[in-house]
Order: sequence, then C-alpha cells, then structure tokens
Amino acid sequence: MKADHPRLRELAVAQGGFVLTSQAVAAGLSRGGAARSLRRAGWTRLHAGAWAEPGRQADLRLRLRALQLNRPELVVSHSSAAAAHGVALIRPCRPEFTSRVGRRRAVDAVVHRLPPAEAEVTVVSGVRVTTAVRTLSDLLRALPADEAVIAADSALAHGLVCRDDVARALEASARRPRTRAARQAPALTDPASGSPAESKARLEMGRAGLHPDSQAEVTTARGRTVRLDFLFRAAGLGIEIEGFAWHGTRAAHQNDTMRFNELAGCPEVRRVLRFTRDDVFHRPRLVIRTIRRALDDLRS
Repeated sequence: MKADHPRLRELAVAQGGFVLTSQAVAAGLSRGGAARSLRRAGWTRLHAGAWAEPGRQADLRLRLRALQLNRPELVVSHSSAAAAHGVALIRPCRPEFTSRVGRRRAVDAVVHRLPPAEAEVTVVSGVRVTTAVRTLSDLLRALPADEAVIAADSALAHGLVCRDDVARALEASARRPRTRAARQAPALTDPASGSPAESKARLEMGRAGLHPDSQAEVTTARGRTVRLDFLFRAAGLGIEIEGFAWHGTRAAHQNDTMRFNELAGCPEVRRVLRFTRDDVFHRPRLVIRTIRRALDDLRS
C-alpha cells in the first residue's frame, strides 16, 4: 500500500485532516517505512506519530486533535484552551493539556497535573477543552501579572466570562498556590478593552498614577459619536493604541484616517497621541513620558 492510497485520505477526512502512524501501518504501510512514505507523499508531520494530509494546514487545533485521539485522557488547557476559546494572550500558544489520570509525558506537549472536574470540560471545534472559567483560573495561576489581566480582559470583552466568573476563577485558583496576578486581576480588568495592547497601556498608565477614561465617547463637530481608546477628559488629551491588524485593508486605513481628522476637530479633544503595540510593550517608559509632557503642556 502507498501513502497516497484513498483509504488513508478517507481516514484523514473522517478525523478532520490527519492520520496516526499506527493507523497508516494498520491500513497497510510498512512499520519501518511508514514515516518516510508519508513524507514523500506530501503528508506533514504534526508530531511524532501523527501526520496532516497533503494540503492541510498543520495548525494548533489539528495538533491538539491528533494528540487527543492518541491520548483520550488529555483535556486541552491553559494557553491552548485560551486559543480555542478566542482569548488573546501575549506569548505564543503551545500544546498544553491537563490530565485526568495524573501527570504523564506527552509527545511535543506540556501536561499539567491539575485534573478538571467533569463540569469544567467542554467541546470547542471538536476538541475537548477546559471551560472558559476553568481556563481563566489556570491562566491566573500560571501567567505573570500583566498577562493574566490581559487574558481576563479578552475573556470579558468576548463575553466568555463575566466579572463574577473572574471572581470564581480567582476563588478556584486560591485552592492552589496563589499568585500576585490572581490577587490583582479582578480589580484591574476592564471588559471595554479592545486589544491586549490597550490592556497593557491601561496597566502601565495605572502604575504611573494616570487614570484616563477607557473607550471614552466624544462628539465631533458634525455631531458624530466617536470612541477614543483613552481620554484624559479634563485636559482634553486623547490616547489611541494602534494594533497590527487595524490597517489590514485599504478601507480600514481610510476609515481610520477620516476618524482621526474628525477627532482633531472635536471640541472635547485638544490633542491626540497615537502609540503602536511595540511602543506599549517594548517602550512603556517612553509612552508614559510622552503622555506626562502632553498633559503638562495642555494644563499650562
């Protein structure tokens, strides 16, 4: 049997785009040469013992499904569960699981020894994952303070959890070693935050003693309502945080240019500062200094 045999393709389709090496051997490939045959036929290695069909993107979800098929006791958790739920994280997601039967090694994956209760497991896109509340609880325990707040902001903004859920996640994390992130997250979250960069900017300004209004509404000279990411209303200073994806199309760039021009003529806004995601994450001191100087200029 060859690696491009229709039986293997049919099996891959039935499983969502992949086969295990053991399944390919059971279907007729030689045990010693299965991996070589699959690679030559255009299959992509997901991890040791699993292959994505030719033309299929070997993304995180496919890797998680393949690992779960081989290890049914594994439940997707932490950063992988966050990705499945659509929760934004700063660091790249990796295959992470929680095992119901205790800690065991998994190929190309991290397995945590924090078995979830039955009510803490759900299914998202065909993958068994920890629920949004349990995922947030795990993240509060595992992530540094700012990253935990950013994750909570994202979960709130997407409607995956409410503030009471954040409190319950904190309570759940309290049964395990508590972190500074877990203690602070409920008080620092803001469901109005539009992106991780906005959350990070709010945290940096708060640490500097600066507390503008978030997602502040102002009225343009034409009577149109426009939202600013942040607004120091008394001083009339607006702050905009530009993400990577915002100018993804010509139309988005055009709309943003028109919006900026309207803000410039808004009676409530005397000045607007714009910062990039890189400014916020890599040059926060410069951001704070620039904001302070602008506030001093406007108040003088």
